[in-house]
Amino acid sequence: MTKSVAVLGSGAVGSYLLWGFSRKEDIDFCVVAQGERKDRYEKNGWKINGEMYFPTIKTPSQAKGVDILFVCVKYNALQAALEDIKEIVTEKTMVLSLMNGVESEKIIGEAIGKEHMMYSLIKIASERKENSIVFDPETTIGIIFGEEDPNRTDRIDFLCELLNGTPLRYHITSTILVDIWEKFRLNVTYNLPQAMLGVGLGAYRDSAHVAFIQNKLKEEVEAIATAEGIDLLMSESVYPKGSRGADRARYSTLQDLEAKRHTEIDMFAGALIKLGKIHNIPTPYSEMTYHMIKALEEKNDGKFDYE
Repeated sequence: MTKSVAVLGSGAVGSYLLWGFSRKEDIDFCVVAQGERKDRYEKNGWKINGEMYFPTIKTPSQAKGVDILFVCVKYNALQAALEDIKEIVTEKTMVLSLMNGVESEKIIGEAIGKEHMMYSLIKIASERKENSIVFDPETTIGIIFGEEDPNRTDRIDFLCELLNGTPLRYHITSTILVDIWEKFRLNVTYNLPQAMLGVGLGAYRDSAHVAFIQNKLKEEVEAIATAEGIDLLMSESVYPKGSRGADRARYSTLQDLEAKRHTEIDMFAGALIKLGKIHNIPTPYSEMTYHMIKALEEKNDGKFDYE
């Protein structure tokens, strides 16, 4: 029986899924969009690793009732996307949020019912330049997923059957909540300091000052994770660790700033500030980082062009 898969969100993560599912014939695959965005996707397609792709584009109503929905939107677009998600999801639909951060499953689950959510994350190093996405399939770790209740295996089997036969890499874990927080810690401590400074990955090794900022942010993440009941030492580590990037490597937040796009800082430092207030944990380094990157966004927007 043909399974149906929809992807909402067309950036680096959505492109990885598009690339992978396009190579499996017995899947009814689509990207969800409407209006001007749908017209643009149908006209321009996607350029992924030098190859052009023109998948089926469906509106939310046309995609209603798919077996699997992957949500890959940017954090600042999630609230607007909730209405589309609610229109797509029916009783049978499983939803995987491959967004960064530690909040998206809760936000989406409150809108459609927590029972639809399969907890997940993705690890992929990619570069986006306008309409072109580049990644290395051989070094991509891929999708990591698991049930909040590890005794529930029927949906795991269904998802494995869907992914088998594609070049998409995936890993199953029984500690998915810990794994999500572990990735969150990596994002906060590697994405944000380099974004404020505009430097490559090598700065963490070459500068004690950059390492100091990184370690202070790490301490705040770990304190809040503990308050949330997350033991970061409990990660199952069933998937391979990524190799260290090149010294020039730029992660997503710096890529966004250099392209004059708004970042996902609300999902990173913003979430830490919010959780810190809930648990009465001071987050001074997260607060400084939040306001610094917000100010850099304003600079890119021309707010300080006083000439």
